[in-house]
Amino acid sequence: MSQDNKTAICDCDVIHADIVEEASKNMPEDEKLYDLADFFKVFGDSTRIKILWALDRYEMCVCDLAVLLNMTKSAISHQLKTLRQEKLVKYRRDGKIAFYSLQDDHVRNLLEIGMEHIEER
Repeated sequence: MSQDNKTAICDCDVIHADIVEEASKNMPEDEKLYDLADFFKVFGDSTRIKILWALDRYEMCVCDLAVLLNMTKSAISHQLKTLRQEKLVKYRRDGKIAFYSLQDDHVRNLLEIGMEHIEER
């Protein structure tokens, strides 16, 4: 078996107590970590990723997104609601039409960094 396929096993107690103590001091509160985990769950749906990817370059309405992704307007609206709740997208109204775009550059950066990571594999 190659070294890459072996699982690293640590059969000791604490070797680097100072590092463990420092990491413990710098660990965010559990509630914040749970919120962060929930935030990243939003990125676990390929439809939402497609919507975010499209909105990274273009401001689009529900109808346009529905055609682009070959989905119903209702299904797109449902996904946009989730993205709005997590403050990943924003919208502006022009008459009866709502145009969606990414909330800010943080969202754009998350997408770009994620794609860079995938392409490096």
